Amino acid sequence: MPDLLIELFSEEIPARMQARAAEDLKKLVTDGLVEAGLTYASAAAFHTPRRLALTVDGLTPESPTQREERRGPKVGAPEKALEGFMRGAGVTREQLEEREDKKGAFYYATVVTPGRKADEIVAEVLEKTVRGFPWPKSMRWGAGSLRWVRPLHRIICLMRDEAGDRVVDLDIDGIKAGQTTEGHRFMGDGAFDVTSFEDYEARLKRAKVMLSATERAEHIWNDATNAAFAQGLEVVEDKGLLAEVSGLVEWPVVLMGDIGEAFLGLPPEVLQTSMKEHQKFFSVRNPSTGRIEKFVTVANIETADNGATILAGNQKVLAARLSDAKFFWENDLRVAQREGLTAWTDRLSNVTFHNKLGSQKDRIDRIAALARELAPKVGADAALAQQAAEVAKADLSSEMVYEFPELQGLMGRYYAEAAGLPVEVAAACQEHYSPLGPSDDVPTAPVSVAVALADKLDTLTGFWAIDEKPTGSKDPFALRRAALGVIRLILTNGLRLHLDRFFDAQILRHRIGHPDAETEAELRDELLGEIAHHGVFGSAVRTLLEKLDGNGPAWVQKIVDHEPDVSDDLLGFFHDRLKVFLRDQGVRHDVIDACLAMPNKDDLVLLVKRAKALQALLGSEDGTNLVQGFKRANNILTQAEEKDGVEYSYGADVKFAETEEEKALFAALDAAEAKIAPAMEAEDFAAAMEAMAGLRAPIDAFFDAVQVNSDNQVVRRNRLNLLSRIRHTCLQVADLTKLDG
Repeated sequence: MPDLLIELFSEEIPARMQARAAEDLKKLVTDGLVEAGLTYASAAAFHTPRRLALTVDGLTPESPTQREERRGPKVGAPEKALEGFMRGAGVTREQLEEREDKKGAFYYATVVTPGRKADEIVAEVLEKTVRGFPWPKSMRWGAGSLRWVRPLHRIICLMRDEAGDRVVDLDIDGIKAGQTTEGHRFMGDGAFDVTSFEDYEARLKRAKVMLSATERAEHIWNDATNAAFAQGLEVVEDKGLLAEVSGLVEWPVVLMGDIGEAFLGLPPEVLQTSMKEHQKFFSVRNPSTGRIEKFVTVANIETADNGATILAGNQKVLAARLSDAKFFWENDLRVAQREGLTAWTDRLSNVTFHNKLGSQKDRIDRIAALARELAPKVGADAALAQQAAEVAKADLSSEMVYEFPELQGLMGRYYAEAAGLPVEVAAACQEHYSPLGPSDDVPTAPVSVAVALADKLDTLTGFWAIDEKPTGSKDPFALRRAALGVIRLILTNGLRLHLDRFFDAQILRHRIGHPDAETEAELRDELLGEIAHHGVFGSAVRTLLEKLDGNGPAWVQKIVDHEPDVSDDLLGFFHDRLKVFLRDQGVRHDVIDACLAMPNKDDLVLLVKRAKALQALLGSEDGTNLVQGFKRANNILTQAEEKDGVEYSYGADVKFAETEEEKALFAALDAAEAKIAPAMEAEDFAAAMEAMAGLRAPIDAFFDAVQVNSDNQVVRRNRLNLLSRIRHTCLQVADLTKLDG
């Protein structure tokens, strides 16, 4: 069986596109070969800055002959219909057969597609792949019509079997396939021919090209960490940068350089970000001090002076870059120390957050008010939470964050410390953006939690208020991520919040806006605070509205007329995100649905606690059988109530029990209810469900021994009321009717 080697040799491919392109080449070629009838044993793709390569082993030498039977028109059909069928099948009238089936007599044709040589199929598949390659961006050059990410120079398309190697006959816009490639642009010995993948890989290595991106990355990391270790330092790990740098070089040469003494006082994150973004340098840290003291760069060439000239040039460019960073840092520090962070916050009144949601300053004011309301619920000092929210986004106006947006929050902490603000406020400046993703750490400091929650809740309620919700796969404002962040903040910190009340209050804050008069603003915040803590119809809200006696500002009517439909929709969105979050932890979606049907479904901690207890119950044999017994009881009871037109909800009396199984069930229900009620009050769902699981055996025994629909109507009603007790007892814990199966 032949082996196939393909190389597409071009000018430098952007590093970010290489890995995906190699996988696309492998998929497109192998899928095309299989569709054409060829099979193969294995395939592997490779990439360097100047080439994509693919090796396919154990390819079948030719595709099999295929026979396909096609049914044509009915016998006696118009001649034109028959001619069209014969033309499509490629057969003559003499090659048709007439066959009878239950629908009548039809013409049948047997279409034979002869097998083709692998070389012919490979040429066809590779040309189609090259011409339709899914580059994110591509270009044309010269007079040809071919598009590629960069000008394509050579194509290797080589087959090798027992008879030797041969070039597949292929010409794409004047680029004829061959078996010639070349090594390193500067250190290679020019073009050379290859005969197989093994020969290709070995000769490239001699020509200073490491074909495997994994090998290049390992080489870079090993040399960098060894060089750092020799000086008592450590390289700051950055897998993304490592992957990118390994795509910039074909022969990596690791060099370690010094950072100028004048720049060592910059925050390590500033040094690291500047070197990574501008120079693609790795940072080298002193583990005893945490300072970034050196850098590692990766050259693509070996030099006679062991990289001294390269390092000198890199250090000169780096000094210029870091001079800018130092200037930004010192300027920002002067502003923070002399004027405080509010100087930057005031500038944000000229920065639009969203045309329907006002400026960044408007948003900060809303977040600060909400953070103050949330503070008592999360164990934070209300004044500190408000202060932290007022300055948390101040660094967005700083020169450093303007240059490096990814440092927002972190620089806020540095500037808050420089301004002499409390430690809790400085920490909240950095932590309020978290968690950004499913693997990001969750803040636990109370002030940070209050501001982080307020930030995300304001974003979500704002976009719900203006009806800019995620649709399908589109989520331009990252609202799903914000909701997951709120969920993780609440669950990680065990926060008991009634989210719907905070949704209502913040949606109203968006709709009311900022009253002109300071007294009106105080009134608004007092009203919305009552809504957040007690609900829209809290007694304090009603009292304040009565005091106004219809003479209050116009926006007060928005509170009176407020309907919770928008906040209900937002809560439903949270429940959907919670299902996704808990599904990854093994909690079934129907279990969550069963718990969502219970009261206080906006208390996520309570909801999850109930769901996990129910999941544990269903994982036991008693739990599974109990649910089946409950559903049987519920079905019988529902059918009887529909038939009789009455509700059997009370009146079961043990004195009408005729069997021992009935009496045992009465006793079991009495015992279970005595345990379930206090357990539910104490939110001990595990104990409540354990008590409920104890009903499994008596319910099973009851159904095995008793006919519910007795001829005696008194006994029948008593038994139906007994089933009602089963339903009521079980539904205290969760809505078991929502469970699948």
